[in-house]
Formats: sequence, C-alpha cells, structure tokens
Amino acid sequence: MKRFAMLYADLDATTSTARKVAALEAYFREAPDADAAWAVYFLGGEKPRQVVPTRVLRALATETAGISDWLFEECYQAVGDLAETIAHLLPETRARADTDTSFAHWIEHRLLPLRRLDEPSLAAAVRAAWAELDAHERLVWNKLITGGFRVGVSRLLVTRAVAQAAGLEPTLVAERLLGEWQPTAEAYHALCAREDAADRAGRPYPFFLAHPLDRAVETLGPREDWQAEWKWDGIRAQLIARDGRVFVWSRGDEPMTDRLPEIATLGARLPDGTVLDGEAVAWRDGRAAPFALLQQRIGRKQLTPKVLREAPVAFVAYDLLEHEGRDVRSQPTRERRATLEHLVRAMDDPSLVLSPCVNAGDWTGLAVERARARELGVEGLMLKHLASPYGVGRVKVEGGGWWKWKLDPFSVDAVLVYAQRGHGRRASLYTDYTFAVWRGEELVPFAKAYSGLTDAEIREVDGFIRANTREKFGPVRSVTPALVMEIGFEGIQRSPRHKSGVAVRFPRILRIRHDKSVREADSLEALLRLLG
Repeated sequence: MKRFAMLYADLDATTSTARKVAALEAYFREAPDADAAWAVYFLGGEKPRQVVPTRVLRALATETAGISDWLFEECYQAVGDLAETIAHLLPETRARADTDTSFAHWIEHRLLPLRRLDEPSLAAAVRAAWAELDAHERLVWNKLITGGFRVGVSRLLVTRAVAQAAGLEPTLVAERLLGEWQPTAEAYHALCAREDAADRAGRPYPFFLAHPLDRAVETLGPREDWQAEWKWDGIRAQLIARDGRVFVWSRGDEPMTDRLPEIATLGARLPDGTVLDGEAVAWRDGRAAPFALLQQRIGRKQLTPKVLREAPVAFVAYDLLEHEGRDVRSQPTRERRATLEHLVRAMDDPSLVLSPCVNAGDWTGLAVERARARELGVEGLMLKHLASPYGVGRVKVEGGGWWKWKLDPFSVDAVLVYAQRGHGRRASLYTDYTFAVWRGEELVPFAKAYSGLTDAEIREVDGFIRANTREKFGPVRSVTPALVMEIGFEGIQRSPRHKSGVAVRFPRILRIRHDKSVREADSLEALLRLLG
C-alpha cells in the first residue's frame, strides 16, 4: 500500500505528462503483478462503487479526530475534498503493522469485503484501517472507499507507462486491455507478455500530423502543387484490415473498434492488407453532422440500436497507408490519392466517404472556399503537397508536408462568475473558471475554461477571486461580477442541458479585458447569432 500511496503523491504533485509517465513506469517495473494489476484498473479509470456511505465517514472522522461537526464542515469547505479533509484531520498513527501489506491485499481483503458488512462492523473496519495507515495511505484509502479515486492520469498514460515498463508497443497494450479486463496477477502478466505475429496484425502506423499554417498561404508556392481538403471535425483514426481481422485506432493509440461498429463492419469488407487514414465523423443526409453528436455516442459504454440510429457514423478516408499488404507511405501524395480514389469507388459503401478535394484555381479562391467551412460543418482546410510522402508525427518532410489552415476561433467577452481550485502544483490557486454573458439584466453561465493565462495572470486572477468572493460551495466560490475576459472557442451549438441554451467547444481564455466594464460584456443574443 505504501508504494501505491507514494505513486499517488508523485502523480498529484506534477502537471508534467513526462513526469507522470516516468512515475508510472517506475511503479510498474517494481510492483508485484497483483499490485500492478489493481493500479492499472484504478488509474485507468475504473473504480468500485462507494462502499462507505458519506454520512458514516463524516461521523467516524469527526469522532476519531475529536472535533465538532461545525469544525469538520469548515475544514471541508476549505479543502473541498472529503477524502483529503479526513486524511488531514485524523490523528497521527501510533502503531503500524510490522510489514507493508500489499496494495492488492488491501483491495481484495480489506476494501471489497466492506460491501457485505453491517454498519457497526463497517465502522470498526474503517477505524482499524485508519489506525494501520499513515497520512498518505489514508488519503488513498479514503478516495478508494468513497468511489472518488482520480489523480489526473488518463488510460492512455497508463497504457504508455505499462508498455515502456514491459518493452512493448503502446498499441499492443491498449489492444490487450480491450473488453472486461480483470485486475489479477495473471491478467497483468499476460498484458506484459512478449508479442507474437498475431499481435502485430492489429498495429497501426504512426500518424502523420500537420503543422498549423503560420504564414501567408501564398508563400507555399504554386497552388497547383498542393492538394486541398476539408479539415473534418471528428476523430482521427486508422482503419486496418489485416490477416482477416479488423481494427480501428484513434490518433491517441486508443482502440475504437467496439465503439464504431459501423466502421468495423466496413473494415471487414475492405481487401485484406489495407490500412486507411481518415476521420470518424457523425454523418447524416450525406454530410457531416456536429461533433457533439459523435461525442454523445463515444462517451457511452453501451451502444443501443437507438444511439446507433440517432448518431450514425461514416469513415471519411483521406489517405492510404497500406495497399495489398504493402506499406505505401513513401509514395507521393498524388499516387496514394489516386489508389485511394479507385478503392473507394470499388467499395461503393455509404459508410466509406472519400474526402473531396477543394478545387479552387488559386490561393485567393481557396481562401474564399475556406470561409465556407463552418457552413459545411468542418474546421477549415488541410493543405498537402502532392509530392510529399506520409511522414511520422508532426515533422516537416521534403516536398512540403501537410499544413492545417483552420478558421479563426469564435470569441466573446464574458464575465467571471465562479472559480475553483486547480490540481497538482496549482492546488492552492483558483485556476478553473466559469464565465457568463448577459441575458437582459441577468448573467447566465455558458462556459468553463482553465487554460490560456500565464502563471503571473493566474496569480493576479487568484488574488481578485479571494478579494471578491461572495459565497462558498465546497471547493467552488461565487465571485462578484467585476472581471471581463475574452473567451475563444471552436464551435457552438444549441443544448437544452445548459442553462444558457448553448454549448461551446474547446473554450479557452484569450486575454483579460481590463479595458472593458462588466456592462460591456457580450450578451446571450450575441452567442446565439454565432449559430448562424
């Protein structure tokens, strides 16, 4: 347990992805298989339901700490997290077990049995656990028994760390974690086993990534040397048909085969030895639908017939990486495109859409076409040099490579109305903000944002929040409406689930508007006009 608690502390103390992966890798190299299996389970996003009722935990903690209810509540309001509050308040442990009991033992023999205990036995078991654990271990234990375990790592990072510790490809580990993976020593051993030929069949190629266009488009050279396509608003994916099997992989090395059954069915019809690069896009009536529609079904564990019917998906193909079992990435774009066009025509499948070329004769005309992107439900244009091979990662390649020419983001001036503390090194600062716009004489929240400010600006805003707090709601503070910021976002759509009636995509802070008063902030009507 001690080793896992130290890992939790290391992960919570940094926002650096590299440091998190390094800490995870070190843990997986050293931990016994049973402990590592449960670590993969919890850190990968799984968690048992709450096994100790909140009221029981609060009562036990108050009694054990020897404090009154009102003082516990004040501490909880200051900390904002029940598990952490309890860990701070409990008295120091005087007696410890002689040996450090394994993490797996704590889960299998101390935590899971709590579900079957009556309340007196439950209280005794929790007290006994607190007495055996130090402050760091208690925090982890409290988070596990409340069902609120999270520490700022994704399944992707866990997969990458396991792969590095085992000397495997991350895609192989991700594939082996598909389905109802069970946290046992045997399952973890199989997860880290050496790969064989069957494992290699499902491996995707590294994705080629485009650079944002940061200069005048005319400087790229003659327009006729470039292929222009729409930049689709979906999930970047590779569709693989090899050795009689089908795989769908996202750009983040996440297996998507089960979540995109229409595309998997399409893959089964592809000639064996084919790998396509493209975009999984919500598709209705022969055109792209809003990304939010796709997001709704991706977030579901169960894809019902109703969900599949209401959120249909197509694979928009824009490159061919493997043809008849041969790696064709070194061929120039114009050759790969020609072969892809022939393949799509031969397939004649409505689930397979060829990404169309935008055929403007010059750069000026192409700029005009780009301005139409939002009408078509796309993000802008992709520019691909016709002589360029398919590269690896975001690198510039001989022949011009790929560029993304996105539309400028939407932006509005909004008022800061709520704030919440951050995590890791920013846990003491208010870094997560809620913004509102005017609806008549009322400020209506419409977006949350936590990126876009420098460290100095964060400290400035934190001071403002502390000086202008109106009310406290656990970790959240309501703020006197007095600070305006410019908020940028990539898309907007109607949403009955939000009080404002709209939802925005990828909101972030563009700048603090010290030059604007609160009454000069934008209105909800201005947001609605962006819907078109």
